[in-house]
Amino acid sequence: FAMSKSPSIVLTRLDIQRLEEALDTLDGPIDLLEALEKEMLRAKVVSHNSVKPDVITMNSRVRFVDETSGREMVLTLVYPAKAGADGSISVLAPVGIALLGLKKGQSIDWTGPNGRLMKLKILDIEYQPEASGDFHL
Repeated sequence: FAMSKSPSIVLTRLDIQRLEEALDTLDGPIDLLEALEKEMLRAKVVSHNSVKPDVITMNSRVRFVDETSGREMVLTLVYPAKAGADGSISVLAPVGIALLGLKKGQSIDWTGPNGRLMKLKILDIEYQPEASGDFHL
């Protein structure tokens, strides 16, 4: 079962550094850890000072729609340690991995929970730490 060609993604060096640190300490489901690593490897890497405001970085609040179900959601993409808060999604959840590095307007086909195929389309990035100068997040 093959995914359709994944859209290009952009990650900041700082996010990759923090994600690598998180991955080193995690004992999560190996398939999710590998999926995240694969995304990190294929990303175009930019400085946190030069990332465009239409890119989903860690701690971004993003509005997207699952075009398969028509369900619209607003979630903040967080590191696993901060997961569980209302309105947040861990970067290690299938949807979190899919969202990381996408740009406003992009879509991605992704296999979600229970093997359900989802087509996510990014509608808006309501908050991005880098655009707000919040590099400590």
